[in-house]
Amino acid sequence: MASYSKLTDLFSIQSQLDCALEDATTQEEKENLVHQYLNKIDENEDLNIPDFEEGLEWLNTDGPLSLRKELSGKVVVLDFFTYCCINCMHLLPDLHQLEQSYTIEDGLVVVGVHSAKFPNEKVLQNVCSAVLRYNITHPVVNDGDAHLWQELEVSCWPTLVLLGPRGNLLFSLVGEGHREQLFLFTKAALKHYKEKRLLKDHSLRMKPYRDSLPPSILFFPGKISMDPSSKRLAISDTGHHRILVVSNTGQVLHSVGGHSSGRRDGNLSEAQFCSPQGVFIKGDTVYVADTENHLIRKIDLLEGKVSTLAGIGLQGTDKEGGAPGSQQPISSPWDVTLGNAGGDVLWIAMAGTHQIWALFLEDGKLPKGSESKKGTCVRFAGSGNEENRNNAYPHKAGLAQPSGLALAPMEPWECLFIADSESSTIRSLSLKDGAVKHVVGGERDPLNLFAFGDVDGKGVDAKLQHPLGISWDEGSSLLYVADSYNHKIKVVDPKTKHCKVLAGSGYAGSGLGQGFLESSFNEPGGLCVGDGGKLLYVADTNNHCIKVLDLETKTVSLFPVVEETQVDAILKTTTNAVVPKKIPKLPRSAPVLTMPSINVSSGQSVTLLLKLALPTRTKLTEEAPSFWSLSAEGNEWLLEGQDVTGNIGDLSKPISVLSSIPAIPLAPDPTLTLDAWVYCCLCDGGACMMKAVSFKQPFVICSTPQEGSVTVTLEHNF
Repeated sequence: MASYSKLTDLFSIQSQLDCALEDATTQEEKENLVHQYLNKIDENEDLNIPDFEEGLEWLNTDGPLSLRKELSGKVVVLDFFTYCCINCMHLLPDLHQLEQSYTIEDGLVVVGVHSAKFPNEKVLQNVCSAVLRYNITHPVVNDGDAHLWQELEVSCWPTLVLLGPRGNLLFSLVGEGHREQLFLFTKAALKHYKEKRLLKDHSLRMKPYRDSLPPSILFFPGKISMDPSSKRLAISDTGHHRILVVSNTGQVLHSVGGHSSGRRDGNLSEAQFCSPQGVFIKGDTVYVADTENHLIRKIDLLEGKVSTLAGIGLQGTDKEGGAPGSQQPISSPWDVTLGNAGGDVLWIAMAGTHQIWALFLEDGKLPKGSESKKGTCVRFAGSGNEENRNNAYPHKAGLAQPSGLALAPMEPWECLFIADSESSTIRSLSLKDGAVKHVVGGERDPLNLFAFGDVDGKGVDAKLQHPLGISWDEGSSLLYVADSYNHKIKVVDPKTKHCKVLAGSGYAGSGLGQGFLESSFNEPGGLCVGDGGKLLYVADTNNHCIKVLDLETKTVSLFPVVEETQVDAILKTTTNAVVPKKIPKLPRSAPVLTMPSINVSSGQSVTLLLKLALPTRTKLTEEAPSFWSLSAEGNEWLLEGQDVTGNIGDLSKPISVLSSIPAIPLAPDPTLTLDAWVYCCLCDGGACMMKAVSFKQPFVICSTPQEGSVTVTLEHNF
């Protein structure tokens, strides 16, 4: 059996280089030191590592890769990551720029080695979603059992390992913040092995996973917020790098940002964001945690302007703050909520530094803090160490990637509730004295960030798995939690510290069941209470949709998000066989009903009578027109010269959809598909939903002519 090296075999050699580089003063001197180091490394024949385990699942490639085959002759950067980790996310821009600088044909290949922390992260489909969310285009291997991690004795996320052309260890970089060394080492290794004629310029069989994805109105929506007075909702359409402001019926009123990332203030039509997460809407103002731009933004809907309130557009490492917002570097803000500290203040979940910060919109003062002027951006709580440490002094407490905030401003609470994702806990932060306290989840050891699970219970006996979202209902004094990696919504009573499941089957899915526990979610990232505590809006992130929980009827429905351009395209009739491009994808929960075959003859007319019944106590939504659509996959000739879409405005009588069999059929047994999208709201206001159904009608075209027309009834009760 071959003997392979571990990272510990490399540390003693590389530590000498690291010390020498610290003393080097010029770039030329650094490059010479690395060149000498590589010559020394080449003399050591014992630094090879084991290959990837057989049978692992690969993404973005057409098949598995091997260090001994496809990657032989390449300089390989192994990125050991887990997709929940904010530090791992911080490395991705560096890796992206490295890949822009050097191609596979130049001899560089970056391979993501996904080594899961949470059980949920071992599931391939969840890794696929993360690859899409983070726009990772290089090969990724799902090493769910961390086989290579253990073989190399990797100790933490993220860790980068640079390999030479024969799969031999060259360098290791632990943690984030090593961009200069990464580029220095990569450039030197490519030059060194090119001069030795050991690099190969062959390409790899790349197959980007993103290319297989159908379009959708929302793409990994992260957070959602409601303004109680106007009942408008703000949605962070994270994957599309935009913020949507919609009516409570789902009609898009404002779309700010675009489908590509960027960083730009100005008019609503010009502004750009980069993977925004947290949103808070009040009146005509929306505050945004522009996460990957490391900014706090403000959308003024009245003036039609977007401005930057805090951050410089680059990831900051400052853990104290205190500068004016426009001069204060910040790191991966994940959520925001508006509150008061002697004046209006925006509370920020600063996931990148494991802290809670305050952005003063007016002069004010933090508990156990000094006076702060308007515009100041400063730390409120968290030492900056990634811990589950509670403390009466806010600066001595330790948080672990806080990702959700909920304000409970009234007595006896007067606190912020925090979804602390990496400790899998819910914590509270007092607005009176700054004390950080435990509510539910995790365990008492402040250094144990692996106390996760899916258990109803009280205090530390309750277990969560990477919760990302939290919302406070003042009327009932209850917390609602997006227990993201358990694919559930949970409810917490902070008075008794009791936590229990409210909705979700516990399995990743998109189905809308008969009740809360029969319905499915897929890593929900945010939620908010609406309609005076009667409704709960959930950003069902990996399902690319918003769902509504009716807390009175205990039902879950799909919240329709409809853009004006989409409605226009749907309602526009056409006289050819081309289906409008803007018609949305049928949701997975929609029933597909295959009808019995019917005999028809060429030239014969067919009338489809569509009979639909809405759920009880609901009515059609005027602001989001319902519609039907015809299709005939593989037999588009069947639609020639016919209307393929139409409006649904009245369900009190059947809707006639006319069709006819062409005089010269091109196939003997085509199937016609009629899909219907129905947008409806509760009659007494509140929840709106989208329902859909698909009918498949097979035809058998007879050679014998038949007289008259054929009528088929297509009936469904939602």
